[in-house]
Amino acid sequence: MTPARGLLIDGRWEPGTARVPVMEPATGEPAGETAVASSADVERAVAAARRAQPAWAAMAPGERCEVLTRAAGLIEERVDEISRTLTVEQGKPLPDSRKEVLFSAEVLRFYGQEGMRLHSELRRSARLADVRSLVEWRPHGVVGAIVPWNYPVDLWSWKVGGALAAGNAVVTKPPVETPLAVALAAQCLVDAGLPAGVLNDLPGGADAGQALVSSVDMVSATASVDTGRAIAAAAALRLTPLLLELGGHSPFVVLDDADVEVAAAAAVRRSFSNTGQICIAVNRVLVADRVADEFADAVAAATDRIVVGDPLEPDTTMGPATVPQVVERTREHLHDAVSLGGWLVRGGGGEDLFLDPVVVDNVPLAARVMNEETYGPILPIHRVGSYEEALAVANGLDVGLAAYVFGRDLERLWRFAEGLEFGMVGVNVNDTTELGAPFGGWKLSGFGAELGPEGLRNYARLRHIRMKLW
Repeated sequence: MTPARGLLIDGRWEPGTARVPVMEPATGEPAGETAVASSADVERAVAAARRAQPAWAAMAPGERCEVLTRAAGLIEERVDEISRTLTVEQGKPLPDSRKEVLFSAEVLRFYGQEGMRLHSELRRSARLADVRSLVEWRPHGVVGAIVPWNYPVDLWSWKVGGALAAGNAVVTKPPVETPLAVALAAQCLVDAGLPAGVLNDLPGGADAGQALVSSVDMVSATASVDTGRAIAAAAALRLTPLLLELGGHSPFVVLDDADVEVAAAAAVRRSFSNTGQICIAVNRVLVADRVADEFADAVAAATDRIVVGDPLEPDTTMGPATVPQVVERTREHLHDAVSLGGWLVRGGGGEDLFLDPVVVDNVPLAARVMNEETYGPILPIHRVGSYEEALAVANGLDVGLAAYVFGRDLERLWRFAEGLEFGMVGVNVNDTTELGAPFGGWKLSGFGAELGPEGLRNYARLRHIRMKLW
């Protein structure tokens, strides 16, 4: 049976008036279909959320925690169905989909528990003995959540979990490219006893996004820099609070004392995981001249071990790109890098949405791939002559989401990490995602953070009540 999803509005699934196919990247055939929300659908969903939110906010944090915990358990029980659906519609290998889905359950459980620690404080006045101040966290009201297609279930849970735990109602706009697994996750919250209207889930395009941003009390979005600018411009009319996690261009720095084999394996994994379609993927490698040849050889060997193929097959380690634009941009960046003097080490072939992972050495800083986010499976290597040059080049762009640095001297590494102008830095690790720590960027990569206690607080606002006691 072909999966089909509707619009979740006020606790009910509606068929919607417009429907589009959801394509399977591996085959080019329809994997299912989805309803597409109109602006009017968004208005109805926001109205339902406004009706439901006060009662949800009035519940004890422990009661909200129970709902989120039950939903997490249901996601874990249904992980096989959800992860297979995700692989079919998005293209990542099945083990990676399973990891994503299970982490989303962890996120819901974490936020449920963290919501019980969003404490108020009673403070004495600095000068008046009979005055007290109550400082408390309160929900925004209705949160609009815009979710991308690369990690739809995971990033949906980051937004929904934090917003619900803080007492908000939520209207989510999952991507029309990969909406099916999100619907299964949303159903887990419904089945867990979430009151009708507290979560509304509507796939849609730019018009639905515009309607959402213009009608809610806070917006959380994971998107490109250009989309983030458009969201910020729309939100500025009402000064709507924003949490924006936008595109990046992550440098991966290999210092001259690094363990080359370890660094190469880490760079390859973070470059080609999910076919490079990750906001914190390695976008450019900056390697010390002294170890550059050895590093390039190790990267080539690690790349040769990648198996490109059907993401449902157990031996596959890299599936197809999700959308054709990824293929086009990767090939454009490869052609540009080689035309400017880069050495093609591996890749360049592939058919349809399947790309062979690309490694290019000796890439000049003027190449597009060194300045524009590819969002595809390409690993460009640029050689640097010194520690200082590596730091200057790493900081040379106007985005600052994640950066990585590998070496052995911990004092040098610490100093380098502190000099990086990025919201997240991985030191001898190739992932900056940690459940208990903030995930967010600097500069044009956005502001605010998700995950950790900070993520929860971003879905709440402070209130000060000052009272004379007698």
